[in-house]
Amino acid sequence: MESKSKFCLDVLHIVRSIKSGHIMTYKEVAMKSGSPNASRAVGTIMKSNYDKSVPCHRVVRSDGVIGNYNRGGQKAKIEILKSEGVNIIKGRVML
Repeated sequence: MESKSKFCLDVLHIVRSIKSGHIMTYKEVAMKSGSPNASRAVGTIMKSNYDKSVPCHRVVRSDGVIGNYNRGGQKAKIEILKSEGVNIIKGRVML
């Protein structure tokens, strides 16, 4: 069984704490984890996350663009975020 790094576990914990109707950027998650330059690494962790207790759909790009989603693509991510009350216009979260 593969063990996860402290950074990965921290990222997963942070993302689990994002409440419904709220979002964080990859950069904000990286900064909160103590690794402010690790935005891409956060994205990689989210890309490989299939644990439904980790709401990776609530993590978006710093420019408000939705980003990818490994459980149904951008369309599914947009639908989920909208159902949670997040304001999205033309594929961008209104930050």
